Order: sequence, then structure tokens, then C-alpha cells
Amino acid sequence: MKILLYNPDNGVTRNFMPHLWMFLLQALTPPGHEVVLIDGNAQPIDEESIARYVHEQNIGLVGIGAMTRMIAKAYRMADAVRAVGVKVVMGGPHVTEMADEALGRDGGPRHADAVALGEADETWPRIVEDAVRGTLKDVYAPVDDFGQERKPSLQSYPEIPWDKIKLDQFNLLPGIVHPLLKRVGAGWGTFRIIPVESGRGCPYGCEFCTVTGFFGDSIRFRTNESVVNELLLLKARAGKEGGQIAVFFIDDNFAINVKRTKSLLRDIIAANAQVHWVAQISANLLRDEELVDLIAASGGKWIFIGMESIDPANLADVNKGFNKPGEYAVVLDRLARRNVFAITSFIFGMDNDTPGVAERTLNQIRTWPPGLPIFGLMTPLPATPLYKRLEAAGRLTRPKHWQEFVPFAMAHTPLKMSIDEAHTEVRIGWASSYSPEAIEKAVDSLNHKPLGYRINILIARLCFRGIYFPQMGRFAWLKAILENRRTIFKLIKQGFGGGLHAAAQSAATQTVTEQQD
Repeated sequence: MKILLYNPDNGVTRNFMPHLWMFLLQALTPPGHEVVLIDGNAQPIDEESIARYVHEQNIGLVGIGAMTRMIAKAYRMADAVRAVGVKVVMGGPHVTEMADEALGRDGGPRHADAVALGEADETWPRIVEDAVRGTLKDVYAPVDDFGQERKPSLQSYPEIPWDKIKLDQFNLLPGIVHPLLKRVGAGWGTFRIIPVESGRGCPYGCEFCTVTGFFGDSIRFRTNESVVNELLLLKARAGKEGGQIAVFFIDDNFAINVKRTKSLLRDIIAANAQVHWVAQISANLLRDEELVDLIAASGGKWIFIGMESIDPANLADVNKGFNKPGEYAVVLDRLARRNVFAITSFIFGMDNDTPGVAERTLNQIRTWPPGLPIFGLMTPLPATPLYKRLEAAGRLTRPKHWQEFVPFAMAHTPLKMSIDEAHTEVRIGWASSYSPEAIEKAVDSLNHKPLGYRINILIARLCFRGIYFPQMGRFAWLKAILENRRTIFKLIKQGFGGGLHAAAQSAATQTVTEQQD
């Protein structure tokens, strides 16, 4: 049987990396089946096109996974596929919590022939076998012999053949910057971010988060050897192709068990498996100096930190009181001293926020080392404690906001500001942080570093601005580059004046030296 695994786009901006679930299920598919992948973020496709594709390619089963913000598009695509007589199974966090919606049991239309609840590592092979026999069940749940939910162990993790998978579609660099980057050397004509997981689960239970509900509060880890081997495979591919590959550890909190994380990072260093990597780590865990040393030595370049707010009252309200705003600056300085920088995430529209929260937050951000601040709105996702609290209080303005997804739009009424005021705060945050002037200031703040670091922050800022300001096409990219031409020309002048390749070599030498220290 020929199987299509499809991940929808959210209609706003291209994601920075492919979704791991498709590659994982491809590796878990029983032998004898052909699996093709379409990530809508890399290969845009509409309802008519996917219906034609599954018909012409004789697809026998389509698997669709989606988060809440993508579910409306996922349903439309599923409907188009089912209309031409092809079976659809849907899964992911949203479908797990809203299975009746996907199956049409809530009074709405049916979108899926079957749903996979929770983690599908163990249920996917059964789904494929049932599809072949024509005996698909409505619901597949990971349960044990006693009917209790069972979380799959990650000790026997499937090998994903990253050395053979075609990744051309995931090159993140716009063609217009290739001439400059090729002068840097070290294969910077291509750059891909590859998702890797080392563990699943989070015990924190933040009120707005779906992670604990989906993956559970008990942490499960892969073996160090399995993770190291995967990094070695990716590193070898990058070397063979003369390109750049970075890894995003998609663990919900990569350092949740600090002892284990240190052990993994030491093994990465010992095996010479260092690649540039990004991970999500909460600020409280970055108090550990040895951990931060190992992060830098093992190839860590960016750390995603869910700061959420600079107001302790807000953090306490959403069960994230372990975040201490007073130590944010110390944590970021600790990382920056090792040339590791932060993606700092903030949520506006929390219950203690008032007009002016963006500027108050920006005043703090401007005192920190340059990074990538991102801003969003408090969003009640289905089945989260936040959703239930707001529903009980009658504060939901769009109870099923996911059925008509509107980016950066609130679905409930904040307590101390209006919805429009909250929207304005987010707009201020993005506009102030990603204006040409702000990008130039961030780049210039690294003038004491080798040129490679300044190019790094420039490209990252240009990419991240697209989260809020759509830049899916070449003309939008051209506009962004023209707006930032002063900074770009400055770097070109510095590079060609002082020898761009030599500067890059200096940055590479410094990185190696840091890893050896």
C-alpha cells in the first residue's frame, strides 16, 4: 500500500523545520509499504491538489497530524481526500483532545475515518495493518491489557535514515543571500534545521500548555547512544554535502533531568558528535554553570526559554512560578559569555497585564544580550486547565477559535485590558524588536565578536520576523532585505574588506577552542 503522511501549514508563515512525527511514523511503518511525505510548510498544497495527488498516485491511506492552530486546514484537506474515496487517519494533540470533533460525533461533519490518540508509536503499525485489511477502527488508543493508558518507552527508538531522506525542500536560506553566504565558506550555501528528540514529557503542568496532557508528566528518555548515533549520522551528511545542518532538540524541556542531560552532552563531546543545536530549557535550570559549559562545548547555539512574562503575579497565575524574572538577565549573560544566545518567548494578555506591557517588557529586553524575542497572546487550547478556567468564568469569546484560525487574535477577554489593546501590545513587541533599527543594533552589539556571529544574528532576526510579518514569497524576502540593506552592506563591507573567509575561519577556530576548553 502507498501511504501519504501530510502535515498542514497554518497559512501564516513557513515553519523553520520539518515536523518529526512524519519521519518517525515513516520509520515505524511495517515493511512492504511505500511512504511519501508532504509538509505543507515546505510544499504548499491546496485541497484540489491533494485530492488529485492521492488519486493519481494511487494512495491507499493518508495520515494527517496537526496542532490546534493548523487543525482547520487539516480538516479541509482531510475532507478533500475522503471525497475521492481515500481513507484518512488523523492524530496529534488537538485530535487527541477533540476526537469527537474529528469523527463527527459532536454534531459537526466527520473529517476522519479513524483517529490515533496520544503517541502513535505503538498504534501506527496496527493502523496500517487494519487499513490494508479494510477494517479500520474509529479510535486507536495506546492502552495496556487492562485498558490503562500506556506511554511508549523510548529505549528502543527507531532509526530514522537521515542519511537517505531527501531534504532539499527544507533549505531555509533565501536564494538572494547565497552569494554572501558562499563567501563565508564552510558550506553556508545550504542550511537545514532537523528535529531530534531525546526525551518526552514534562512535570511542570503550566496552565496554558498541552504538553503534560499529551506526553504526560513522567519523563522518558532515549539512550545516550541512540541520540549520539543520530547526531553522527546528521554530521556525516552535512560533511558529505558540504552544507550546514543544525539540530532542534524538540524535547519540551531538554534539561528537565539535569544529571541525565549532562551525561548526554558529555557523550556527545566524547564521540565528536557536536553539531550546532537548539533546545528548549526553562530559565531555572540554567542556574547550573556546569550545564551551561556543557551546552556550549557540545554545540549548543540557541536556547529557547519560555519566559512568558516579567510579572511574577502572571507567572504564579499560570502555574509557572518557578520562573524568576529577577534572574532572567543573569541567565542570559551566563549563556552569552559562552556564545550561546536565547530565543525568549513572551505572552501578552495574561490576567495581570495592563496597557504598556509591551514597552515594559522591551525595556528589560534591551538590557539583555542580543537574542530573538518572540511575542504571542494567551491562547486557551482545548482541554488545558486554562481553557477550562476561562470557560467556567464565561470569558471565552470564541469557544471554538481553532475552527476559524486567526493568527495573533485572542479568543477570550483579558482582565485588565481590552482584546484590541492586547493585540496592539503584541504588534508593538514585534515591530520594536524586528525593525531595521533594532536588527542593526543587535548586529552591532556583537562587533567585538568574529563576523560569523554577526551574520548569525542577522539571518536569525530576518527569519524570525517572518513569524509575525509574513514573508513566504520571494518578494516579501526581497522587501525585508532591502529594509535591512544598511546592516547587510555593512557586513559585506567588513567581510570583503577584512577577508570574509578568514573571519569565518576565525569564528570556526574560536568555536573549536571553546569546545576544547
